[in-house]
Amino acid sequence: MKGLEEAKELYLSRGKEMIHTRFPAYEGRVAVGLAGHGSECFGFDDALSRDHDFEPGFCLWLTDEDDLAIGASLARAYRTLLPPKPGRKSPLGEKKLGVLRISDFYRRYTGCSGAPESEEHWLSLPSWALAEATNGEVWRDDLGAFTALRERLLYGMPEDVRLKKMAACCAMMAQSGQYNYARCLSHGESGAAQIALTEFVRQTCSMIFLLNRAHEPYYKWVFRAMGQLEKLSSLKDALEFLLTGENDSTLKQGVVEDLCAQIIAELKQQNLSDSGSDYLEDHAFELQERISSRALRAMHLMEG
Repeated sequence: MKGLEEAKELYLSRGKEMIHTRFPAYEGRVAVGLAGHGSECFGFDDALSRDHDFEPGFCLWLTDEDDLAIGASLARAYRTLLPPKPGRKSPLGEKKLGVLRISDFYRRYTGCSGAPESEEHWLSLPSWALAEATNGEVWRDDLGAFTALRERLLYGMPEDVRLKKMAACCAMMAQSGQYNYARCLSHGESGAAQIALTEFVRQTCSMIFLLNRAHEPYYKWVFRAMGQLEKLSSLKDALEFLLTGENDSTLKQGVVEDLCAQIIAELKQQNLSDSGSDYLEDHAFELQERISSRALRAMHLMEG
């Protein structure tokens, strides 16, 4: 059973009744679900995932006010639901289950108690942090406080920020894949060429998530998550080939150009570029010109 399913079963079989019986006045104020750090929150876990930093359980999110009132007693009650399981803990592991303040949960990912208030703050946040803040499932949130912030992070990125991030991706894809990969090979720098190709893949993955208006997760889950996207998920195999396929530079350069052509086609489909160029840097300037914010538009093309 997947960790997300196991967590929900625990809540429905034992946790729901515990809250109802012991905290009836707060039953409609406690948000319950599983989200945050860990492969189980994305639904990507397997048997191997349980060898470290895994324990069955779920999250109980409280407002600051409610945490002061019942946080400690709710935490004690939660711990009686399931005895702790032995397992290897990462030195960087954090508390991710049980009773959490809503503000603390989001501060972990955004640096503030909720969603960013400025475009500059949005731009500064790594995509993996936004992905972890909005993954998993929420099974109950009558109060709506947790879900309101979750939806702002899921759907509230300003369009100017998305455009700036896409412009940077296009510029970096052009530089690394369409220009420097072949140039490094011409110089006999095979290691540098591989770094250029890896950078191209990384930037292309980010671009695909942005074109889907989705948050890109931590790098080890990027390809698995990409397969679930509505647009351009079919490019996953070609991107993996660039990293793992036979070392045929002519073939790989052709794959790079084909990937760029499909990205350009999607940009045009979304009315984000009018350029007829097959070089992605030209489309980066098109994206940059569509930014309304003077401050973001004035930033270096590759910032994002």
